[in-house]
Amino acid sequence: MSRPTQLESTEAAPYWEATRARQLVLPWCTTCERPFWYPRAACPGCLGTAIEWREASGRGTVYAVSVQHNAALPEFKDQVPYTVALVELDEGVRFMTNVVNTDPFGVAIGQRVRLTWEPIEDGRAIAVFEPEEESSSGTDL
Repeated sequence: MSRPTQLESTEAAPYWEATRARQLVLPWCTTCERPFWYPRAACPGCLGTAIEWREASGRGTVYAVSVQHNAALPEFKDQVPYTVALVELDEGVRFMTNVVNTDPFGVAIGQRVRLTWEPIEDGRAIAVFEPEEESSSGTDL
């Protein structure tokens, strides 16, 4: 999917910089020791401002899903239908994203997904998710 350039806020700058190395990072409040999403200057839980960025596992579960039949932006007109999902990361935050590399109509609530990346022209990347394959050996990927 061809992506438009993503705008970057001061609060989200560490997130976008980490995407250059294909790392998913989340803001963590060091006062209450909880991650949160979306990036902001204060923790939504305790209003603490002691925030650091920590790498996330890149795995989660589909919490909500919708198949888009009409493109949200002109850049997506050749991509319909596509899946938009709210993924609950294993760290506990919910992340709005796309589920790719699968039939859009096959994505289901409760489905396990893992991180993959879609590059954008400036070297950053968009975090998207794909179905997590069941491992035959019983070990994590």
